[in-house]
Amino acid sequence: MEVHAASFIRQRRMVLDRALLAHPPELARILIHELFHFAWVRLSNADRLNWESVLAREFERRARGELGWSSELRKSELAADAARVRSRAWRDYACESFCDTAAFLLAGLYRHPEFNLKPAFRRGREAWFAGFFRHREGGLRI
Repeated sequence: MEVHAASFIRQRRMVLDRALLAHPPELARILIHELFHFAWVRLSNADRLNWESVLAREFERRARGELGWSSELRKSELAADAARVRSRAWRDYACESFCDTAAFLLAGLYRHPEFNLKPAFRRGREAWFAGFFRHREGGLRI
């Protein structure tokens, strides 16, 4: 499995593949994804549950696809009752989808082979992020 980056939250460290320097748009997408791993751990439990509710609605509507390889892989491994049970696999998926969605929204890429979530679901996620940041005085502290 090819991996371009990794975040080590407790060490406050990130590693990026040097080859990404030759591909600035991909570097931006992956860097934003990794930065949002640091944001995820700073979210309150209520905020995480709120994000999970967006995903649970998509799951109920049988949304296919994702906004990145990492979340799509985890989504493909979920059981039918994953959203209701809130298994470790579900929580891992929620984290990866949060990071992939942030990268989709902020990296400035409008097309990518990994962006295969239908536009209606993309808009729902965009609305969640917009509302989340609009209601944070001073933004999210990472």
